[in-house]
Amino acid sequence: MFTNQKDSDNYATDKIGWEIIQEYIPRDKQIWSPFYCDGKQKEIMKELGYDIIHEDKDFFLEYKNKEYDIILDNPPFSLFKVICEVLKQLDKPFILMGFSKIILLKWFQRLFKDDLQIIIPFKRPTFTHLTTPKKNYTPPFGVMYFCYKMKLPKDLIFI
Repeated sequence: MFTNQKDSDNYATDKIGWEIIQEYIPRDKQIWSPFYCDGKQKEIMKELGYDIIHEDKDFFLEYKNKEYDIILDNPPFSLFKVICEVLKQLDKPFILMGFSKIILLKWFQRLFKDDLQIIIPFKRPTFTHLTTPKKNYTPPFGVMYFCYKMKLPKDLIFI
């Protein structure tokens, strides 16, 4: 199982969720997608022309020893804060998918007041639950891509 924290964490991003931002994902960098869920992200990204690191290993045990340039993933929302704290400490570029209200949280604002860019999709990405038949699920809240040190052309991008 992806996480034992909350069942609501166990949603994998469908292909459309990565297709809509692929023009902002560099092809010349080593990408690590550390949050395994159903493991299909490697297959999806390969279809989009990326060769990524995506293994069924614990992010919190691996992050110090991993060789990569960028993290690209949809982390478990219940662990979003602690994951962001670790990523800020690492100070490496990332694109994380997260629910839109994250931008309003004080801890997030303090962590990323500098070097943060956001991609906001007009079309909501869809998700598939790991253990239930929920396919092409769209959550009732908006989703954004929070980008750190990605050097995108603008700080706020609507797609």
